[in-house]
Amino acid sequence: MAPTFDDLLRRARALPRGGRRAILGIAGSPGAGKSTLAERLARELNGTGEPWVAQVPMDGFHLADAELDRLGRRDRKGAPDTFDAAGYAALLRRLREETYDDVVYAPGFERVLEQPVAGALPVPPTARLVVTEGNYLLLDTGAWARVRPQLDEVWFCVLDEEERVRRLVARHEEFGKSHEEAVAWVLRTDERNAALVAAARDRADLVVPESALPGADTGA
Repeated sequence: MAPTFDDLLRRARALPRGGRRAILGIAGSPGAGKSTLAERLARELNGTGEPWVAQVPMDGFHLADAELDRLGRRDRKGAPDTFDAAGYAALLRRLREETYDDVVYAPGFERVLEQPVAGALPVPPTARLVVTEGNYLLLDTGAWARVRPQLDEVWFCVLDEEERVRRLVARHEEFGKSHEEAVAWVLRTDERNAALVAAARDRADLVVPESALPGADTGA
């Protein structure tokens, strides 16, 4: 039987064990609803009490446009080699190991600017569960192979392909691209990345169907 959103809440709530911080990864192709699910999980689990769930997206490890220009990769922004995968894996390891003393600061991502923002997301010592989402959590090549061992579980979001592409186009339009530019970017770049992400789906601990995803107009 396919899991419901309530099933996902129960499963996430049970991940921290024995006083140890747990890290839950949410993967999926671009536009599949990863960020929406991560945000809803954190909000529902934290409730109105002291927050014990923190959210740290992979997108904070985008390379800055200036560095992508230097490397000649800006036209492929969003591909695996346009992220600091080693830095992301190192942060996840630090989050597992530094659980009691200091706040750990993670980078965020500003979608209007399409740039990473250093030190934007505090993870307090009280956080017993960290939810991290991104396209490439299950890749087993290069520095990305260091990510999966730091995650207690990885869930893979699936969404109707037509709806997923529609959301992607709408998101690019929302942040400044014309319809033609958005469609061209999705077909040239996002869909190439989506195929790479989908090929790693079998490495996930759980596949989250569309029926369990929170309703939203856009996904990530």
